Amino acid sequence: MFHDPRARSVKVTVRARPCGLPLTSHVRLSLRDLGIVLAIVVIWGFAFVPMRWALETVPPFALAALRFLCAAVPAVFLVRRPNVAWHWLVAYGFAIGVFQFGLLFLGMKLGMPAGLSSLVIQTQVFFTIALAAWLLHDRLSRHSLVGAGIATAGIVVLGWHKVAVGATATVVGFLLVVAAALAWAVGNVIAKRSAGKADVDMFGMVVWSSLAAPLPLALASYAFEGGPAAWDAVVNMTWVPWACVLFMAYFATLFGLARWNALLHRYPTAVIAPFALLIPVSGLVSGAVFLDEGLAPVQFAGVALVLAGLAWNVAGAQARAWLAAYLD
Repeated sequence: MFHDPRARSVKVTVRARPCGLPLTSHVRLSLRDLGIVLAIVVIWGFAFVPMRWALETVPPFALAALRFLCAAVPAVFLVRRPNVAWHWLVAYGFAIGVFQFGLLFLGMKLGMPAGLSSLVIQTQVFFTIALAAWLLHDRLSRHSLVGAGIATAGIVVLGWHKVAVGATATVVGFLLVVAAALAWAVGNVIAKRSAGKADVDMFGMVVWSSLAAPLPLALASYAFEGGPAAWDAVVNMTWVPWACVLFMAYFATLFGLARWNALLHRYPTAVIAPFALLIPVSGLVSGAVFLDEGLAPVQFAGVALVLAGLAWNVAGAQARAWLAAYLD
């Protein structure tokens, strides 16, 4: 079981995967885990605010290198290496630290607006579900797909509004952000596959895998961000970008990624992955509160669709059961 039987829970009807989940037709997403996944997406959405503040003085690749360096050190000296093979740790570190953030920041540098990037990168949800079904034999329930489809319609509405108000992107920038989304999906699958049926310490996995990212990102910063100028920017950082780096390292990376991977390990991918579609919603609200970015009525419609899709993904099966019992 994946929950305290005494705790209240929300039933999600799915078929269990052969690897790691019990052979049962139902998996219960406990209210505790629902609260955790909502906290994660709120943190990840808000992270665009400190990211924007830090990027005013720190180059993107250098910022990403600092993020993962701070996530790894000093925690790597305090946390035992998880029971995961080294090649999985390195693969996860490269997928998330180097390729996801490296390609995302490069795409933004080559013409992809930040707001539009936060929407396009959510295609990782569908990459993750597809890769998990193909490589891990995750089974997909109809109501999960319907919920994801409704939430996707909301993302499309939000993206359409971004384009309508003048957000434009280069083709290469767009393709790089899509590639970043694929790298995120690969990282999700690596985390789930490497854990297998074992009770792996996902916090330790994030800490130790973070060691693989700083050096390649630092080399990319040197190559693409002015060589010594990138180092000078890091050396001369004030307390504001350092506070942003620590927030991203400790909250977005160590807490967010560790708990996200733990939930992916415990539940079918199609139950957890669609919650990432809330990240742009959290980002929009955070931008309105902290960056004075207004919200248009059409954006509220997009947010409503995302919330409706996720609500159906979580409680759709239970709602259908209640409706069937009422009609009978």
